[in-house]
Parts: sequence; structure tokens; C-alpha cells
Amino acid sequence: MKSFVRAVELWIPDATGSALEYRGGQYADDVEEFREVSELAMFAYNEGLPGKAWAARRPVILTDLFDSYFRRADEARLCGLTCGVALPVVAGDDVKAVLGLLCGDDGGGSVGAIELWHNKADLSHEMTLVDGYYGAAAAFEFNSRHTSFPRGYGLPGRAWKAGAPVIIDHLGTTRQFLRAADAAAAGIVSGLAIPYTTSPDETWVISLLSSAATPIARRFEIWRTDPARDALVFESGACNTAADLGAAVSNGLISRDEGAIGQAWSSGLPVLSSDLKSDPSVSARAARKAGLKHMVVLPTFRGDRPEAMVVWYS
Repeated sequence: MKSFVRAVELWIPDATGSALEYRGGQYADDVEEFREVSELAMFAYNEGLPGKAWAARRPVILTDLFDSYFRRADEARLCGLTCGVALPVVAGDDVKAVLGLLCGDDGGGSVGAIELWHNKADLSHEMTLVDGYYGAAAAFEFNSRHTSFPRGYGLPGRAWKAGAPVIIDHLGTTRQFLRAADAAAAGIVSGLAIPYTTSPDETWVISLLSSAATPIARRFEIWRTDPARDALVFESGACNTAADLGAAVSNGLISRDEGAIGQAWSSGLPVLSSDLKSDPSVSARAARKAGLKHMVVLPTFRGDRPEAMVVWYS
């Protein structure tokens, strides 16, 4: 199954703290050559897409890689990549890592959305779209660009109010998703939103909206630290396989360093895994059973303490 996101890359500050260096990635077969370029790249503070997210301390999206500060634009063009998104991992005053997502459409009609929403309290009581990439979902894109969300409403507004990641499933039918009719028409089925607060009066939300035909992820999960902070417990999820996700993982716990999710919790760094067979966690076991092969784990923080692990599988 073709994915809406064609490459995921991990960037971490080097030993000097002056540049981001490449620490791994997942690539679709037709963009595997892009890995060779990324492996040799480094980004200074505020340089290139990863460096911009490092400096801004919030997500950055480029819907046009070719007329921008994207340093690897020529190689991206050759691989058919057209959009880039960078998600920093912010822990207190530090940016521990930057996760990059690269998208592109080779004419196959990829449908989905990656959106960046923003609110500045002294200017508005609503969250508005900064920019987004929608593939072939033209009608959904048009309506999204003319939509805004009060705090607590819609997927971006719910993440804004919660101050934490939020998943909504069955987007085409649920009243929690205010663009449900548009999502149903486009074939978009599940969504994940992650908030970033850069000042007391300014919030950004990145939304990943996944379709059934060209999914960003076939499964989203959020694992949250329990009250004693000695295990991770399953909070919510969405899955477009036939598996019963709640029955498979809802009673399970994940300890520190247990599999990719436990490693991300312990280190505070994203983990990319394509080896689910050796992962002992209840989440990975359930994913294997559902035929899923690749995992991305993105830790989120409240202050300088890890609070939740956002996981997606393909």
C-alpha cells in the first residue's frame, strides 16, 4: 500500500550542539536514493528545514521545496518529493531532535493532509491554517483553507484545549471532526493532532490526516505515562486494518526501554523501527498480528518531562 508520507528522517544535535546530524530514516522504495543525500547532510541552527524547526521550536511546513530554503531541492525533485514538514521534540528549553516528513505525488492521486494551524491570543480567539499539503484532495484543501477553529472544537481545537496529542477516528462520520462531510468525500478516515506552545499566548498544532487508500499511517496510538510514572498506558488510537485495537492493547503496559516505545520514553528521542519482530511490547505484538511493518515513535513533553508517546504504524 502506497503511503502519503514517502520518507521519514530523524535529525539530532551533534556532540557540539551546533548542528543537526542524520540519525536514520524510513523511505519508500522509489525514494530510497534520497537517503544517500540525507546521510551526508548536516544543518546548522536555522538552516534548511530541520534547522528552521530547531530555531522556531515548533513545526515548520514547506509545501514547495523548489523555491525555498530547502537545501536538498534538486535531489528531492529527482525523487518526486514536493513537500516537507519538520517536527521538533521540545523538552523544556531544549530541542532534543527534529523529525522530518517528506511527501510527494507521482501522479498516482495520493490523498491525505498534513496541516499547520496557529493561534495568537491577542489577535484571535480561533485557530487558522498557516499552510497544508493535501495531495489530490483538492476540495478538502479548499474548504480547509477557509475554515477556522475555536478552542476545543475540531481536531486542531481539541488538541489546543487539551495541550496534548489527540486522535480522532472515523472522521467521515463523527461530530468531533467539523469537516466530516469533506473528509468522507475525500476518503480521509483518521487524524492525529499535536500542539506546540511557544509562548503563553501562542499555540501551533500540526495535524496528520490519513486516508484509507494512501495512508499516512495505518494505525495511530497515544501512550501516556501512568500517575506513578513507572509505565506507559494506552490512551487512544485509530486503526484502518480489521484488527480490534482496543482489545489488543488497552490493558497492556509498556515499561522503560521496552521495545521502540519504551526506548523513546527513556531517551526522550524519536525512534524509527522496521524490525517489529524483535520488539516485545504489547503494541508491537498487536501491530505484527495486523500485518504492519514499520513504526515511528514521537515523544511529547510537558515542560521537561516526557508525557506521551505518539506512535504510528505503516
